Amino acid sequence: MKKWIVLIGLVIVAYACKKANETLPDLDELFPGFLKPGHFPEPVYKFTENEVTEAGFELGKRLFHEPRLSRNNTISCASCHIQSANFTHHGHDVSHGIDDQLGIRNPMPIMNLAWNKAFFWDGGVFNLDLLSIVPIENPVEMGERVPNVLVKLRTHPDYPTLFEKAFGSREITSAKMSKALSQFMLMAVSDNSKYDQVIRGEKGISFTESEQRGYLFFQNNCSRCHSEPLFTDGDFHDNGLGRNPAGDEGRYAVTLNPTDKLKFKVPSLRNLKWSAPYMHDGSIYTLSGVLDHYRKFMQHTENLDMGFRHMDGTRGVAMTDVEKEDLLNFLNTLNDETFVKKQLLSEPGGGFVIN
Repeated sequence: MKKWIVLIGLVIVAYACKKANETLPDLDELFPGFLKPGHFPEPVYKFTENEVTEAGFELGKRLFHEPRLSRNNTISCASCHIQSANFTHHGHDVSHGIDDQLGIRNPMPIMNLAWNKAFFWDGGVFNLDLLSIVPIENPVEMGERVPNVLVKLRTHPDYPTLFEKAFGSREITSAKMSKALSQFMLMAVSDNSKYDQVIRGEKGISFTESEQRGYLFFQNNCSRCHSEPLFTDGDFHDNGLGRNPAGDEGRYAVTLNPTDKLKFKVPSLRNLKWSAPYMHDGSIYTLSGVLDHYRKFMQHTENLDMGFRHMDGTRGVAMTDVEKEDLLNFLNTLNDETFVKKQLLSEPGGGFVIN
């Protein structure tokens, strides 16, 4: 419906431009706003409380790449969430933050967040508008305090005007800063992989025989936790990785419920081509290694997900070498090349510009 409104609007603009002897605006230069993919469920995020606008999005993009959000003005959100790496920290097992400090977890991708009910590997944040506060104040990530960030933004020559364009006032608050960052992150929608094109029934696009076999194997063995089309159930599970040297116990740190020990949020399987290393601690470097973990190396932990426990005492996912190859081929259909190259999401200076 929105697209028809845009097209009708263009016809009206074209007529007006013809009358005024002006140039018709290029459709690609129009800000698209947030559009729900047709085969996706309804978003969880409450857009009625923070509508995505062009000015708000552009402010959010500027803030996402702003190193002044860190204590020594060297680390931005984009430092650990790189677009070409599916908005993860490519080449790092765990986040690499201020003063060259290392965290204990692999950064999760900024992708399809409008459908998330909880954030971070432990689900410690339940609202996207609160998400950005955590890394800003984390001593090993950005190491700053929000009041200090606000002072920096208020005294910057550009930000008061940018906040006014986005929110109608030059006043800069933590709530407005967070909502602007949310608007940028909400636009990071990945929905154009080969899988999506097949599901949409696009002409000439179909799975190969191996991909189709891998898809069936996936539906029978993996979809309980990695449910379509987001390829995550958004819940927390113990996948038998075991305790790491950092002693990270996952969801337990938030709930203090013993049954949550070693449970971590299920990550999406989209764009794995660019997301290595894998797991919450970045301990597995290849996708083949991830599948071997489920085939051979799963540990018997106290809260190991029941789906991995079998009556004969074994654990994991039974998988032949051929099934593994087929599954890898299917997982590669979830890679969305347009997402990691989308100009709209690129560093300020490309994409849409506020005049």
